[in-house]
Amino acid sequence: MQVRILVVRYRFIGDTILTVPFLRNLRRCYPYAKIDMLVAPVSGELLETCPYVDNLIYFDTTRKHRYESSKVSKKSFWHYVKLLRSQHYDKSYILKRSFSSAALCAFAGIKNRIGFDTEWRGIFLTKKVPYDSTKHEVESFLDVLKADNVPVFDDYLELWLKKQDVAEANSILSKYANNNLKKVMVHATSGNPKKQWKMEYFAQIIEKLSNEKNIQVFHLGAKSDRKVYENIRSMIKCDLLIEPVNLCGELDLGTSAAVIANMDLVFGNDSGTLHVAGALDVPTVVIYGPMDYHKWRVWNLNTKALSTKIDCYPCNLKTKCKNNFACLEQITPNVALTFIDEMINATKIY
Repeated sequence: MQVRILVVRYRFIGDTILTVPFLRNLRRCYPYAKIDMLVAPVSGELLETCPYVDNLIYFDTTRKHRYESSKVSKKSFWHYVKLLRSQHYDKSYILKRSFSSAALCAFAGIKNRIGFDTEWRGIFLTKKVPYDSTKHEVESFLDVLKADNVPVFDDYLELWLKKQDVAEANSILSKYANNNLKKVMVHATSGNPKKQWKMEYFAQIIEKLSNEKNIQVFHLGAKSDRKVYENIRSMIKCDLLIEPVNLCGELDLGTSAAVIANMDLVFGNDSGTLHVAGALDVPTVVIYGPMDYHKWRVWNLNTKALSTKIDCYPCNLKTKCKNNFACLEQITPNVALTFIDEMINATKIY
């Protein structure tokens, strides 16, 4: 009889990408199993062509996150309990650490439920895995497999682009990109505004890239992000030799990923966009501010982390900041430019 497995990790883009090593090792151990994954709207689209998953189930009960948008009507928690129960899963790996995600699998009648022993949810788990907050999230996910005696052979990222997304990206770049210039994606937004570098700093970076480095800047994001980049451009009080290309709100996630794959470098706030770049092996320079880059860094050797070692770092946004986000303030544009220069002119180290 075919083994039926459910993997649970819905919500953010970055977290979704970081599950890929888990999924690959799971599939290697269970080559003939039916492996489904519970994912969020938008972020889950990145796994639609993942060869390690048979079916994606979009979990959409609420849209608190501003990048979660779907034309499908929201469903109740109990709708998904009924849906999962009908699939008769033998086992679930609950990579999301919330109380509700473990409860969902228990109420769905999944016999074996393996997950992190967090948020008082151990009562819903048949195998409780300690969560080590000092480990990178990729390593934490793989710990769940190891706890279930699933061999782990590797931990690299992958991302699969659809042919239609690549074609659309090529069409867009043929319209906007100057093939004689290097291309840098500057990403000034984040799902959490408290992780965002000052817009004035981004303005200085863009001015330097355009007028001194002869680099073409691109922006990607949701429609609501377009105004952010317009505000940043208004802070630049001089003409730019190369105007930035603002594509916010024009592309879906798949096409955005295909555009990112054509960049020479991606620079910006710790966010899903930077994890997309890392999965596509595009060099990155990432601003971590309050977040622990050892835990959340882009999982790629061709990345540079910008952070400061003030006494309260890293707080991971778990406490109210009393220092006016000095961790972000003290990362200066000059320091960032030094790292950008180093990465964009370097050859890959593997």
